Amino acid sequence: MPISGMTGFGRAEGAHAGWSWAVEARSVNGRNLEVRFKGPPGFEGLERAAKEGAQARFQRGNITVGVQAKRSEGAVSVRVNVDQLERYLALGAPFMADGRIAPPRLDGLLALRGVIEADDAGMDPDAQAELEAAIAASVAVALDGLLRARREEGASLLGVLSAQVDRIGDLQDQAGRVAAGQPAAVKARFEARLTELAGEAATEERIVQEAAVLAVKADVREELDRLAGHVDAARALLASDSAVGRRLDFLTQEFMREANTLCSKAQLAALTTVGLDLKATIEQFREQVQNVE
Repeated sequence: MPISGMTGFGRAEGAHAGWSWAVEARSVNGRNLEVRFKGPPGFEGLERAAKEGAQARFQRGNITVGVQAKRSEGAVSVRVNVDQLERYLALGAPFMADGRIAPPRLDGLLALRGVIEADDAGMDPDAQAELEAAIAASVAVALDGLLRARREEGASLLGVLSAQVDRIGDLQDQAGRVAAGQPAAVKARFEARLTELAGEAATEERIVQEAAVLAVKADVREELDRLAGHVDAARALLASDSAVGRRLDFLTQEFMREANTLCSKAQLAALTTVGLDLKATIEQFREQVQNVE
């Protein structure tokens, strides 16, 4: 399985036994996996289906699953609340008796709040379970659609990330070539510093210390070797068939640590320039890695 992104959308619709519904599953970036459910009252079992379905498919991301369901008008029986209607008529009787209001029309009475009631009798348990199972199947379809969308995003990310890793590798090679000129630059700098120290009647120990400091700054082989190793590791992760977002994020920190050290040790302007280009590319890589599951 190629790498997967963390943003996407999936939708499914269905109908059963006088009910119709629509399910939408959305996902955005997240450090861990968080699943939120929004659904109609009386279908609490759907929340468990949504969360278990998301956990089976994803490892990271903020996921929202929403279900909208309604009964068709023909499937809902209604009745007239006669007691409520009588109360309205009793309240209006004095006003009709002295002629202040005209007798009400039937359509007006039926429009009063509480006069028309939907039959709230719930479904029998078997019918409820059957309907809930049908909606849960649509939840699974929506999550599958979200999974496909995230994998499509991952396919796009793979090309971008691979190009950035190649660029980091090219800059690491370039830094190695430039760094080959550092010893000569350090030698010239040390000779100049030695002249200054001689004027100060410096001790041999002081001269050795200065030489050691400059020698350490000139040697960037360890940083370049570690950068090369990180490039290999990044390529291996991008070729992996598992969720690698967290490991890529950690690897990005290691990339930046070596780039910072390389810049701090640079004794040549050209090496500093390469180091800054390296840091910029690593930052671009880091931004894209935030989208990887």
